[in-house]
Amino acid sequence: MKAKKILFITQEMVPFVPESPKALIGRYLPQAIQDRKHEIRTFTPKWGIINERRNQLHEVIRLSGMNLIIDETDHPLIIKVASLQAAHTQIYFIDNDDYFMKRDMTTDENGNEYEDNGERAIFYARGVLETVKKLRWVPDVIHCHGWISALAPLYIKKAYKDEPSFCDSKVVFSVSAGDFKNDLGKHSLECIPFKDAVMDDLTDVCGDKFGYTELAKLATKFSDGIILEEPGVDPSIVEYAKANNIPVLDYVEGDAYKDAYNDFYEVVMGEE
Repeated sequence: MKAKKILFITQEMVPFVPESPKALIGRYLPQAIQDRKHEIRTFTPKWGIINERRNQLHEVIRLSGMNLIIDETDHPLIIKVASLQAAHTQIYFIDNDDYFMKRDMTTDENGNEYEDNGERAIFYARGVLETVKKLRWVPDVIHCHGWISALAPLYIKKAYKDEPSFCDSKVVFSVSAGDFKNDLGKHSLECIPFKDAVMDDLTDVCGDKFGYTELAKLATKFSDGIILEEPGVDPSIVEYAKANNIPVLDYVEGDAYKDAYNDFYEVVMGEE
């Protein structure tokens, strides 16, 4: 593949959060793609557990300041950055006091899932896309990774479809075996519509239930390819993708995923 621009909308990455399979991919996949001579940008939430001082985060004033309206409430969008010296790259963090300050990732310190996880996903996806617009950067491929990125495909293909930054972008979504257990709730579903992303876009995959499977199917519906990032993915998600002629990359064990993902980007771009 010729040198391309790849945007990573990821959920977590070391060293900013504790090590996990997803956090390791979040850290090392962008570097591997950059090492293959592609231009990258990487976004992640500024989870409350991230130590700003130790990781040398600082706010980018020119990118911050926008308010995102969710459920008729203004939520200020704050953009911070940090450098990964070993990878020779900057990481962009999406921050907001209501959704991220002093709060963990999917669950609180007692293991209880946050009731507003759906709204947090809305804010994160829209926050990333608004920031990329401000950067005037035009990605060829957008790789969404983790539950909190799962609404980005919908917004890219519907709400931002006419934006120069996204009108020609291909979208890839990584599917897991399930990032959370509880239903996100009807209220979260009703907060999703924005611009040309309307409720009718959701109803065929999100009926009376809006759990991880439904969220992943919604992401799949508006993606140009999906990646099974671990064993045990709900077969109905894979069946949904194949029924809609959406390419599927099966789970790849070990470090071989880096080359496999890079090759898959070619597939979704129609270059293979």
